[in-house]
Amino acid sequence: MPDRMRELIDVLNRYAYEYYVLDNPTVSDAEYDKLYDELRALEASEGRVEFDSPTRRVGGEPIKEFEKHTHIQRLYSLDKAVTESELRAFETRAVKGSGKDDIEYVVEYKYDGLTICLTYVDGRFTGAATRGNGVVGEDVTAQVLTIKSFPLAIDCKGTVEVKGEAIIRLSVLENYNKTATEVLKNARNAAAGAIRNLDPSVTEKRRPEIIFYDVNYASDVTFRSQTECLDFLRKNGFKTGEFVRVCRGMDEAIEAIDEIDVNRKKLDILTDGAVVKINDFSLREVLGETDKFPRWAIAFKFEAEETTTVLEKIVWQVGRTGKLTPLAHVEPVELAGATVRRATLNNLGDIKRKKIKDRCRVLIRRSNEVIPEILGATEYFEDSKDVVPPSVCPYCGTPVVETGANLFCPNTACRPRVVAAFANFASKEGMNIDGFSEMTAGILYDSFGVRKYHELYSLTPEQLFLLEGFKDKKVANILSSIENSKKVPLENFIFALGIDGIGKKTAKDLAKTFGSVEALASADEERLSSLNEIGPVLAENIYEFFRSPENSDEIKSLLQAGITPIYQSEISGDVFAGEKVVLTGTLSAFKRSDAQKIIERNGGECMSSVSKLTTLVVAGESAGSKLDKARSLGVKIIDEAEFISMINAGKDN
Repeated sequence: MPDRMRELIDVLNRYAYEYYVLDNPTVSDAEYDKLYDELRALEASEGRVEFDSPTRRVGGEPIKEFEKHTHIQRLYSLDKAVTESELRAFETRAVKGSGKDDIEYVVEYKYDGLTICLTYVDGRFTGAATRGNGVVGEDVTAQVLTIKSFPLAIDCKGTVEVKGEAIIRLSVLENYNKTATEVLKNARNAAAGAIRNLDPSVTEKRRPEIIFYDVNYASDVTFRSQTECLDFLRKNGFKTGEFVRVCRGMDEAIEAIDEIDVNRKKLDILTDGAVVKINDFSLREVLGETDKFPRWAIAFKFEAEETTTVLEKIVWQVGRTGKLTPLAHVEPVELAGATVRRATLNNLGDIKRKKIKDRCRVLIRRSNEVIPEILGATEYFEDSKDVVPPSVCPYCGTPVVETGANLFCPNTACRPRVVAAFANFASKEGMNIDGFSEMTAGILYDSFGVRKYHELYSLTPEQLFLLEGFKDKKVANILSSIENSKKVPLENFIFALGIDGIGKKTAKDLAKTFGSVEALASADEERLSSLNEIGPVLAENIYEFFRSPENSDEIKSLLQAGITPIYQSEISGDVFAGEKVVLTGTLSAFKRSDAQKIIERNGGECMSSVSKLTTLVVAGESAGSKLDKARSLGVKIIDEAEFISMINAGKDN
């Protein structure tokens, strides 16, 4: 009779591999749990637990302290480059040292986490340790055992050390922080804290995983290349990197690095750079190592996206919905290529959760070229004080209303509310009133008491000429833009209304679903909630907005002013299907945003910069560096006339 315990262990380990490594589960959680419970009961009745049983992967009792672990072979750190010239210098040294001028490189993500080394003896997992100083690390076996993205048994004799990076995915960290009593500031520190925690149950709750990229030592197996090493790891059930690019020469390696830089902000992991390794292990042996670094690998670091600075004061701003948002003024600091002086905090609840005080050192992060966000406090000073929220609106003096974690000014005529609402109304995603800014909205508010959107459409040249700086051309342009905005796509009109929680995509979905303002206004909460990505809170916001007499009157006044929301179904052409397009230079027949919409509606994807992924560049007048790079990469380039021909051809088909 077959051993039922062994059968359960093998099938459960296979299910775990499919779930945690391949991200492709083949059974439901309930099915897995049923088999797991059977295994636990069997182990209890027989009084034994096999070395590779999944029941070993639980957060056990806290340990008193970390034991020291000496690595079989030293774990080197990597030399770093931050410029292309430094990469070229690395290549020059490698060519000179190896005597080869046609070196093949492997480019991988540089993960931003905690380096971990796992040891196996005759195929059995025996322990895990941190890198430490490269020679001696800390034994974190109890913590690592809670992680399910590595095998407890491998098909390899002798002793093997494999190296990887413990990380926590950004989505996992976000979910953890929703219910955490103490907010974790960033994914890197969260991963390090999860592993270097004396309580393995804490590790388990934070759900780290390990991504493997190297065999540090193997007594009974040899590898000829990095790609062969990665194949060994995959074959034995280790989770390996999502990006591995084999490159012939440094030119291709730099292209791969550029590709990572373009796409890294879309990833669910932190990567602060790329690692360039010589693929051939025989060349690695020739080049050897310095006292600190291997001569056959280098890490290219992107510009820092996180740093610390001192929060000097908090200023409360009022947005178009009346919500008071705290804006932190910080000591100027260089971050991701920009000088940062301000950073955002979401609300009063955010301040409390992140333990922010007036005058304290904070960790800030900047990504996607937006205003940085404060992740948490890192140090307090003698003059640090608790943040005292305002009891009245700092602009109009109206007593604020506290709703959940947010503060609101209920005065709909509050100047910053009105100005922000008009900026949203006139934006490209809204009514697309060219040349209309927050400053213009503020001037109209102060000079003529403009409070409602429809009042824009009754402005006269005589009124505008009274304003400082408003000359013939400026007045003509603004009035022309206001007039042109009357024929507006329905999705833009919905966005322009400023319904709380309605962004560009949701406005587009609502326009597509309902086809008119009237149909949307008459929808009940149940109908709204049934739509994809619209939950009960957002459905209530939409429903209540259209039930407000003030909002209903404003919509009627806008329609009476001549505004005609038009619903146009999506163009179903595929002339740009599969194309990754970059627009550069000035187009005479299109606004850049309109050209992007046309490309996307015809199956294409617009990119902001030229890379190896780019398949098509549309070059208008005065195209610059993007055009040059496209030529150097051999990317297909068309001018505006050919672009228009493609669009027209798509319409004819």
